[in-house]
Amino acid sequence: MHPSGFYAAVPVFRRFDRLMDPALYVSLPEDWLVGVADIVESTRAIAEQRYKAVNMAGAAVIAAVTNALAGRDFPFVFGGDGASFAIAPQDADLAREALAATATWVRDELGLTLRVALVPVSRVQAAGRDVRVARFGPSPHVAYAMFSGGGLGWAEAAMKRGEFAIAPAPPGTQPDLTGLSCRFSEIPATRGVILSVLIVPGPDAEPVAFRKLIEQVVALAERSPDAGRPVPAEGPALRWPPAGLDYEARARRGGALPLKRLVILARTLWVYLVMRFGIPVAGFVPRVYIGQAVANSDFRKFDDGLRMVLDCSRELADALEQQLAAASATGIVRYGLHRQDAAMMTCFTPSALRADHLHFIDGAQGGYAVAATALKASL
Repeated sequence: MHPSGFYAAVPVFRRFDRLMDPALYVSLPEDWLVGVADIVESTRAIAEQRYKAVNMAGAAVIAAVTNALAGRDFPFVFGGDGASFAIAPQDADLAREALAATATWVRDELGLTLRVALVPVSRVQAAGRDVRVARFGPSPHVAYAMFSGGGLGWAEAAMKRGEFAIAPAPPGTQPDLTGLSCRFSEIPATRGVILSVLIVPGPDAEPVAFRKLIEQVVALAERSPDAGRPVPAEGPALRWPPAGLDYEARARRGGALPLKRLVILARTLWVYLVMRFGIPVAGFVPRVYIGQAVANSDFRKFDDGLRMVLDCSRELADALEQQLAAASATGIVRYGLHRQDAAMMTCFTPSALRADHLHFIDGAQGGYAVAATALKASL
Protein backbone atom coordinates (compact mmCIF):
# COMPACT_ATOMS: atom_id res chain seq x y z
CA MET A 1 0.00 0.00 0.00
CA HIS A 2 1.26 3.50 -0.86
CA PRO A 3 1.92 5.53 2.29
CA SER A 4 -0.86 7.92 1.30
CA GLY A 5 -3.19 5.01 2.09
CA PHE A 6 -2.90 6.21 5.68
CA TYR A 7 -5.32 9.01 4.90
CA ALA A 8 -7.73 6.77 2.99
CA ALA A 9 -7.96 4.61 6.12
CA VAL A 10 -9.17 7.53 8.28
CA PRO A 11 -12.93 7.01 8.81
CA VAL A 12 -15.31 9.54 7.29
CA PHE A 13 -17.83 11.27 9.56
CA ARG A 14 -21.04 12.70 8.10
CA ARG A 15 -22.47 15.00 10.80
CA PHE A 16 -20.65 18.32 10.89
CA ASP A 17 -21.74 18.93 14.49
CA ARG A 18 -19.29 16.16 15.49
CA LEU A 19 -16.23 18.00 14.15
CA MET A 20 -14.86 18.80 17.64
CA ASP A 21 -14.86 15.15 18.76
CA PRO A 22 -11.16 14.34 19.41
CA ALA A 23 -11.79 10.68 18.60
CA LEU A 24 -12.31 11.57 14.95
CA TYR A 25 -8.78 12.93 14.51
CA VAL A 26 -5.65 10.90 13.86
CA SER A 27 -2.09 12.24 14.13
CA LEU A 28 -0.14 12.34 10.88
CA PRO A 29 2.97 10.14 10.74
CA GLU A 30 6.08 12.07 11.76
CA ASP A 31 7.74 11.55 8.36
CA TRP A 32 4.89 13.32 6.52
CA LEU A 33 5.06 16.95 5.45
CA VAL A 34 2.65 19.85 5.72
CA GLY A 35 2.26 22.17 2.75
CA VAL A 36 1.17 25.76 3.35
CA ALA A 37 0.50 28.57 0.89
CA ASP A 38 -0.94 32.05 1.12
CA ILE A 39 -1.18 35.26 -0.89
CA VAL A 40 1.18 37.98 0.29
CA GLU A 41 -0.73 41.25 0.82
CA SER A 42 -4.06 39.61 0.05
CA THR A 43 -5.73 42.54 1.83
CA ARG A 44 -4.52 44.88 -0.91
CA ALA A 45 -5.72 42.50 -3.62
CA ILE A 46 -9.12 42.37 -1.95
CA ALA A 47 -9.20 46.17 -1.70
CA GLU A 48 -8.62 46.20 -5.47
CA GLN A 49 -11.66 43.89 -5.79
CA ARG A 50 -9.58 41.02 -7.18
CA TYR A 51 -11.71 38.48 -5.37
CA LYS A 52 -11.75 35.82 -8.09
CA ALA A 53 -7.99 36.05 -8.62
CA VAL A 54 -7.33 35.51 -4.91
CA ASN A 55 -9.64 32.48 -4.74
CA MET A 56 -8.25 31.09 -7.99
CA ALA A 57 -4.73 31.23 -6.54
CA GLY A 58 -5.76 29.36 -3.40
CA ALA A 59 -7.64 26.67 -5.34
CA ALA A 60 -4.74 26.38 -7.81
CA VAL A 61 -2.53 25.01 -5.03
CA ILE A 62 -4.95 22.13 -4.45
CA ALA A 63 -5.45 21.49 -8.17
CA ALA A 64 -1.72 21.51 -8.93
CA VAL A 65 -0.80 19.11 -6.13
CA THR A 66 -3.75 16.81 -6.90
CA ASN A 67 -2.76 16.58 -10.57
CA ALA A 68 0.91 16.11 -9.70
CA LEU A 69 -0.06 13.17 -7.49
CA ALA A 70 -2.14 11.66 -10.32
CA GLY A 71 -5.33 12.04 -8.33
CA ARG A 72 -4.16 10.19 -5.22
CA ASP A 73 -6.19 11.21 -2.19
CA PHE A 74 -4.48 13.47 0.34
CA PRO A 75 -5.75 15.83 3.05
CA PHE A 76 -6.14 19.49 2.10
CA VAL A 77 -8.11 22.57 3.07
CA PHE A 78 -9.00 25.65 1.02
CA GLY A 79 -8.56 28.88 2.93
CA GLY A 80 -9.75 31.50 0.44
CA ASP A 81 -6.45 33.32 -0.04
CA GLY A 82 -4.38 30.16 0.31
CA ALA A 83 -4.46 26.47 1.10
CA SER A 84 -2.91 23.87 3.39
CA PHE A 85 -2.36 20.15 2.89
CA ALA A 86 -0.34 17.15 4.03
CA ILE A 87 1.52 14.54 1.99
CA ALA A 88 3.48 11.34 2.44
CA PRO A 89 7.29 11.66 2.17
CA GLN A 90 7.35 9.75 -1.13
CA ASP A 91 5.26 12.55 -2.68
CA ALA A 92 7.40 15.41 -1.36
CA ASP A 93 9.30 16.05 -4.59
CA LEU A 94 6.13 16.08 -6.68
CA ALA A 95 4.43 18.45 -4.26
CA ARG A 96 7.49 20.72 -4.10
CA GLU A 97 7.59 21.01 -7.89
CA ALA A 98 3.86 21.69 -8.03
CA LEU A 99 4.11 24.41 -5.38
CA ALA A 100 7.07 26.08 -7.11
CA ALA A 101 5.27 26.03 -10.46
CA THR A 102 2.05 27.36 -8.92
CA ALA A 103 3.91 30.25 -7.29
CA THR A 104 5.33 31.18 -10.69
CA TRP A 105 1.95 30.89 -12.41
CA VAL A 106 0.22 33.02 -9.76
CA ARG A 107 2.91 35.69 -10.17
CA ASP A 108 3.00 35.67 -13.97
CA GLU A 109 -0.69 35.17 -14.76
CA LEU A 110 -2.55 36.63 -11.78
CA GLY A 111 -0.12 39.35 -10.73
CA LEU A 112 -0.08 38.10 -7.13
CA THR A 113 2.66 36.77 -4.86
CA LEU A 114 2.04 33.27 -3.55
CA ARG A 115 4.20 32.26 -0.61
CA VAL A 116 4.68 28.46 -0.35
CA ALA A 117 6.48 26.09 2.03
CA LEU A 118 6.77 22.41 2.94
CA VAL A 119 7.18 21.76 6.66
CA PRO A 120 8.15 18.36 8.13
CA VAL A 121 5.60 17.10 10.63
CA SER A 122 8.53 16.09 12.85
CA ARG A 123 9.49 19.77 13.16
CA VAL A 124 5.93 20.67 14.07
CA GLN A 125 5.89 17.99 16.75
CA ALA A 126 9.28 19.10 18.08
CA ALA A 127 7.75 22.54 18.61
CA GLY A 128 5.08 21.04 20.84
CA ARG A 129 2.27 21.02 18.26
CA ASP A 130 0.60 18.20 16.38
CA VAL A 131 -1.12 17.77 13.02
CA ARG A 132 -4.22 15.64 13.43
CA VAL A 133 -6.58 14.96 10.58
CA ALA A 134 -10.19 13.85 10.22
CA ARG A 135 -12.39 13.36 7.15
CA PHE A 136 -15.79 15.03 6.83
CA GLY A 137 -18.10 13.78 4.10
CA PRO A 138 -20.72 16.39 3.11
CA SER A 139 -21.96 13.96 0.47
CA PRO A 140 -21.40 10.29 -0.43
CA HIS A 141 -19.01 11.41 -3.17
CA VAL A 142 -16.34 13.51 -1.44
CA ALA A 143 -14.62 13.92 1.92
CA TYR A 144 -12.82 17.08 2.98
CA ALA A 145 -10.00 17.11 5.51
CA MET A 146 -10.35 18.72 8.94
CA PHE A 147 -7.18 19.58 10.86
CA SER A 148 -6.55 20.05 14.58
CA GLY A 149 -3.58 20.10 16.94
CA GLY A 150 -2.23 23.57 16.19
CA GLY A 151 0.26 22.27 13.63
CA LEU A 152 -1.12 24.10 10.60
CA GLY A 153 -1.00 27.40 12.45
CA TRP A 154 2.60 26.75 13.50
CA ALA A 155 3.60 25.81 9.96
CA GLU A 156 1.98 28.93 8.51
CA ALA A 157 3.74 31.15 11.05
CA ALA A 158 7.06 29.48 10.20
CA MET A 159 6.43 30.09 6.50
CA LYS A 160 5.75 33.77 7.15
CA ARG A 161 9.08 33.96 9.00
CA GLY A 162 10.75 32.69 5.83
CA GLU A 163 11.39 29.15 7.06
CA PHE A 164 10.93 26.04 4.88
CA ALA A 165 10.33 28.33 1.88
CA ILE A 166 10.06 26.99 -1.66
CA ALA A 167 11.31 29.36 -4.35
CA PRO A 168 9.18 29.93 -7.45
CA ALA A 169 10.04 27.86 -10.50
CA PRO A 170 11.75 29.51 -13.51
CA PRO A 171 9.61 32.04 -15.43
CA GLY A 172 7.18 30.40 -17.81
CA THR A 173 6.81 27.23 -15.75
CA GLN A 174 3.16 26.28 -15.47
CA PRO A 175 1.59 23.70 -13.17
CA ASP A 176 -0.99 21.22 -14.39
CA LEU A 177 -4.25 22.95 -13.43
CA THR A 178 -6.52 20.70 -15.46
CA GLY A 179 -10.05 20.84 -14.06
CA LEU A 180 -9.71 24.23 -12.35
CA SER A 181 -12.41 26.73 -13.29
CA CYS A 182 -14.74 29.42 -11.93
CA ARG A 183 -17.58 29.41 -14.48
CA PHE A 184 -20.55 29.85 -12.16
CA SER A 185 -21.93 33.30 -11.45
CA GLU A 186 -21.94 34.82 -7.99
CA ILE A 187 -24.55 33.34 -5.66
CA PRO A 188 -26.73 36.06 -4.09
CA ALA A 189 -27.87 35.75 -0.49
CA THR A 190 -31.43 34.52 -0.15
CA ARG A 191 -31.81 34.84 3.63
CA GLY A 192 -30.31 38.30 4.04
CA VAL A 193 -26.52 38.15 4.10
CA ILE A 194 -23.58 35.94 3.19
CA LEU A 195 -21.49 35.71 6.35
CA SER A 196 -17.86 34.61 6.27
CA VAL A 197 -16.84 33.29 9.69
CA LEU A 198 -13.35 32.63 11.05
CA ILE A 199 -12.90 31.53 14.67
CA VAL A 200 -9.59 30.46 16.26
CA PRO A 201 -8.57 29.75 19.86
CA GLY A 202 -7.93 32.81 22.01
CA PRO A 203 -4.76 33.44 24.03
CA ASP A 204 -6.34 32.09 27.22
CA ALA A 205 -8.44 29.35 25.64
CA GLU A 206 -8.85 26.10 27.51
CA PRO A 207 -9.43 23.29 24.99
CA VAL A 208 -12.70 22.28 26.63
CA ALA A 209 -14.05 25.84 26.61
CA PHE A 210 -13.02 26.39 22.99
CA ARG A 211 -14.58 23.09 21.93
CA LYS A 212 -17.83 23.98 23.69
CA LEU A 213 -17.94 27.40 22.03
CA ILE A 214 -17.39 25.93 18.54
CA GLU A 215 -20.08 23.34 19.15
CA GLN A 216 -22.47 26.11 20.20
CA VAL A 217 -21.73 28.15 17.08
CA VAL A 218 -22.21 25.14 14.79
CA ALA A 219 -25.45 24.24 16.58
CA LEU A 220 -26.70 27.82 16.22
CA ALA A 221 -26.09 27.69 12.47
CA GLU A 222 -27.35 24.15 11.92
CA ARG A 223 -30.54 24.37 13.97
CA SER A 224 -31.69 27.74 12.74
CA PRO A 225 -34.00 27.92 9.73
CA ASP A 226 -32.35 31.29 9.08
CA ALA A 227 -28.93 29.85 8.13
CA GLY A 228 -27.56 27.29 5.75
CA ARG A 229 -25.52 26.34 2.73
CA PRO A 230 -25.05 29.36 0.45
CA VAL A 231 -25.48 27.24 -2.69
CA PRO A 232 -29.16 26.87 -3.67
CA ALA A 233 -30.61 23.45 -4.40
CA GLU A 234 -30.87 24.28 -8.10
CA GLY A 235 -27.20 25.25 -8.18
CA PRO A 236 -25.57 28.59 -8.99
CA ALA A 237 -26.53 30.50 -12.11
CA LEU A 238 -24.46 29.82 -15.21
CA ARG A 239 -24.10 32.60 -17.78
CA TRP A 240 -22.08 32.99 -20.94
CA PRO A 241 -19.46 34.17 -21.31
CA PRO A 242 -18.55 33.25 -17.73
CA ALA A 243 -17.01 35.85 -15.43
CA GLY A 244 -13.99 33.59 -14.83
CA LEU A 245 -13.19 32.98 -18.50
CA ASP A 246 -9.86 34.80 -18.48
CA TYR A 247 -8.64 32.96 -15.38
CA GLU A 248 -9.55 29.60 -16.88
CA ALA A 249 -7.73 30.52 -20.09
CA ARG A 250 -4.63 31.47 -18.11
CA ALA A 251 -4.80 28.13 -16.27
CA ARG A 252 -4.71 26.23 -19.56
CA ARG A 253 -1.31 24.94 -20.66
CA GLY A 254 0.23 25.70 -24.04
CA GLY A 255 -0.43 28.34 -26.66
CA ALA A 256 -0.78 32.10 -26.70
CA LEU A 257 -3.32 33.66 -24.34
CA PRO A 258 -5.61 35.03 -27.12
CA LEU A 259 -5.87 31.57 -28.65
CA LYS A 260 -6.52 29.99 -25.25
CA ARG A 261 -9.29 32.54 -24.65
CA LEU A 262 -10.95 31.55 -27.92
CA VAL A 263 -10.73 27.86 -27.04
CA ILE A 264 -12.24 28.43 -23.60
CA LEU A 265 -14.87 30.75 -25.07
CA ALA A 266 -16.00 28.00 -27.46
CA ARG A 267 -15.82 25.30 -24.81
CA THR A 268 -17.81 27.30 -22.25
CA LEU A 269 -20.47 28.13 -24.87
CA TRP A 270 -20.93 24.41 -25.50
CA VAL A 271 -21.11 23.74 -21.77
CA TYR A 272 -23.56 26.61 -21.29
CA LEU A 273 -25.91 25.23 -23.95
CA VAL A 274 -25.69 21.70 -22.55
CA MET A 275 -26.42 22.95 -19.02
CA ARG A 276 -29.03 25.51 -20.03
CA PHE A 277 -31.15 23.00 -21.92
CA GLY A 278 -30.29 19.96 -19.78
CA ILE A 279 -28.89 17.96 -22.68
CA PRO A 280 -27.31 14.60 -21.68
CA VAL A 281 -24.00 14.14 -23.52
CA ALA A 282 -21.88 10.94 -23.53
CA GLY A 283 -22.83 9.93 -20.01
CA PHE A 284 -22.89 13.48 -18.64
CA VAL A 285 -26.27 14.44 -17.20
CA PRO A 286 -26.47 18.16 -16.28
CA ARG A 287 -29.12 17.69 -13.60
CA VAL A 288 -27.04 15.01 -11.88
CA TYR A 289 -23.86 17.10 -12.06
CA ILE A 290 -25.56 20.14 -10.50
CA GLY A 291 -26.99 18.01 -7.71
CA GLN A 292 -23.53 16.67 -6.98
CA ALA A 293 -21.99 20.14 -7.10
CA VAL A 294 -24.48 21.40 -4.50
CA ALA A 295 -23.92 18.40 -2.22
CA ASN A 296 -20.11 18.51 -2.63
CA SER A 297 -19.77 22.23 -1.90
CA ASP A 298 -17.15 23.04 0.74
CA PHE A 299 -18.67 25.88 2.75
CA ARG A 300 -17.57 24.89 6.27
CA LYS A 301 -14.39 23.36 7.64
CA PHE A 302 -12.01 23.19 10.58
CA ASP A 303 -8.27 23.82 10.24
CA ASP A 304 -7.18 24.67 13.80
CA GLY A 305 -10.13 27.05 13.65
CA LEU A 306 -13.67 27.08 12.32
CA ARG A 307 -14.34 28.52 8.86
CA MET A 308 -17.87 28.86 7.51
CA VAL A 309 -19.64 30.71 4.73
CA LEU A 310 -23.30 30.97 5.67
CA ASP A 311 -26.37 32.32 3.97
CA CYS A 312 -28.20 33.67 7.01
CA SER A 313 -30.52 36.35 8.29
CA ARG A 314 -29.02 39.61 9.55
CA GLU A 315 -30.55 38.85 12.95
CA LEU A 316 -28.70 35.55 13.15
CA ALA A 317 -25.47 37.24 12.04
CA ASP A 318 -25.94 39.78 14.85
CA ALA A 319 -26.60 37.01 17.40
CA LEU A 320 -23.50 35.12 16.30
CA GLU A 321 -21.37 38.25 16.50
CA GLN A 322 -22.62 38.99 20.01
CA GLN A 323 -21.84 35.43 21.11
CA LEU A 324 -18.33 35.63 19.70
CA ALA A 325 -17.69 39.08 21.17
CA ALA A 326 -18.58 37.75 24.62
CA ALA A 327 -16.30 34.73 24.19
CA SER A 328 -13.51 36.96 22.90
CA ALA A 329 -13.76 39.19 25.96
CA THR A 330 -12.94 36.19 28.15
CA GLY A 331 -10.02 35.10 25.93
CA ILE A 332 -11.68 31.90 24.66
CA VAL A 333 -11.60 32.87 20.98
CA ARG A 334 -10.36 35.33 18.42
CA TYR A 335 -12.67 35.84 15.48
CA GLY A 336 -13.33 37.69 12.27
CA LEU A 337 -16.62 38.12 10.44
CA HIS A 338 -17.38 39.62 7.06
CA ARG A 339 -20.84 40.34 5.67
CA GLN A 340 -21.45 40.33 1.92
CA ASP A 341 -24.43 40.11 -0.39
CA ALA A 342 -23.18 37.10 -2.39
CA ALA A 343 -20.96 34.02 -2.34
CA MET A 344 -18.84 32.56 -5.12
CA MET A 345 -17.75 29.10 -6.14
CA THR A 346 -14.38 27.97 -7.50
CA CYS A 347 -14.48 24.49 -9.00
CA PHE A 348 -12.03 21.65 -9.46
CA THR A 349 -13.50 19.06 -11.81
CA PRO A 350 -10.86 16.65 -13.15
CA SER A 351 -13.68 14.69 -14.82
CA ALA A 352 -17.30 15.79 -15.21
CA LEU A 353 -18.25 12.10 -15.57
CA ARG A 354 -17.16 11.33 -12.00
CA ALA A 355 -19.11 12.34 -8.90
CA ASP A 356 -16.11 13.52 -6.85
CA HIS A 357 -15.73 17.03 -8.28
CA LEU A 358 -14.85 19.68 -5.68
CA HIS A 359 -16.44 23.10 -5.21
CA PHE A 360 -14.85 25.66 -2.89
CA ILE A 361 -17.12 28.37 -1.47
CA ASP A 362 -16.06 31.82 -0.29
CA GLY A 363 -17.71 35.17 0.13
CA ALA A 364 -17.86 37.11 -3.13
CA GLN A 365 -16.56 40.39 -1.71
CA GLY A 366 -13.49 39.35 0.23
CA GLY A 367 -14.74 36.38 2.21
CA TYR A 368 -12.24 34.61 4.42
CA ALA A 369 -9.46 37.08 3.59
CA VAL A 370 -11.42 40.04 4.96
CA ALA A 371 -12.57 37.98 7.96
CA ALA A 372 -8.90 37.20 8.66
CA THR A 373 -8.06 40.90 8.44
CA ALA A 374 -10.81 41.63 10.97
CA LEU A 375 -9.40 38.92 13.23
CA LYS A 376 -5.91 40.42 13.07
CA ALA A 377 -7.30 43.90 13.75
CA SER A 378 -8.96 42.60 16.92
CA LEU A 379 -5.51 41.81 18.31
